[in-house]
Amino acid sequence: MNAPAHQPPQMAKANGIELCYEIFGAPDAEPLVLIMGLGAQMIHWDDEFCRDLAARGFRVIRFDNRDIGHSSKMSGGKPLRPLELLKLRIFKIAPDAPYKLWDMANDVVGLLDTLGIKAAHIVGASMGGAIAQELAMLHSERVLSLTSIMATTGNPKLPNPTREAMAILLAPPPKTKEEYMARFPATWKVLRGASFPLDEAKDLERAERTYARGLNPAGVGRQLRAILASGSRKERLQSVKAPTLVIHGTIDPLVRVEAGKDTAASIPGAKLLLIEGMGHALPIPMWPTIIGAIADHALGETKR
Repeated sequence: MNAPAHQPPQMAKANGIELCYEIFGAPDAEPLVLIMGLGAQMIHWDDEFCRDLAARGFRVIRFDNRDIGHSSKMSGGKPLRPLELLKLRIFKIAPDAPYKLWDMANDVVGLLDTLGIKAAHIVGASMGGAIAQELAMLHSERVLSLTSIMATTGNPKLPNPTREAMAILLAPPPKTKEEYMARFPATWKVLRGASFPLDEAKDLERAERTYARGLNPAGVGRQLRAILASGSRKERLQSVKAPTLVIHGTIDPLVRVEAGKDTAASIPGAKLLLIEGMGHALPIPMWPTIIGAIADHALGETKR
């Protein structure tokens, strides 16, 4: 099989900002958009992951969310303070945020418009899954199918992250490259929840590539504010019309497996795939299962 066509990164005007995007696959293939999570650049959808998905018959589009990678940097939003988190937990008072998750969903619509795509299969991981959910609710006509991976409904009754995962989420940003390079594998060791030697062998390479594209700690803080300020989607998810697949790891320390079950229960007709031994990551040994599930779900809906 020939390697899928690959277009290098480009910039697109979308929703009043600019998004950096990249495409794998034939121009006439079924469009499939990958949305990454909190503070994660588009390259966290590994190149080989994208190529394997494109080889299944998709035009795979990955992009940097606003405030990350090479996409537009926003402004405002101070680092979250413990008092704000306390108000959210006890009094359900959401913190202020310069933008919300639905604004980020509108970014995706803007990208589709620029690329001349009427509708696409939408796949989101973690915060990207929440953005994908918003997209399916607000712009149902643009979503051929929805795959929500290791994401939550935002339901405040769901279990909190483990203490170790919460510490990662709220840790101050690294001050030097050396600190960043040391922290990257330590972070993913916690998030993966188990040992995956193939991924561990690539951690420093991934860290180097991410660092070279540029970090934006203030942007990560604004994205976190967007998540917390956007509230629960649980009730609104009843309105999702797109055929939906929910994928979640059984040992996820950040977005607990109960969140995946809650997502599937909240979306009419949603299918749930629990992957044994998977944490808050997309480990290389589990790519065949994940990619196969995404492709079967999307292509199955296309053929109906």
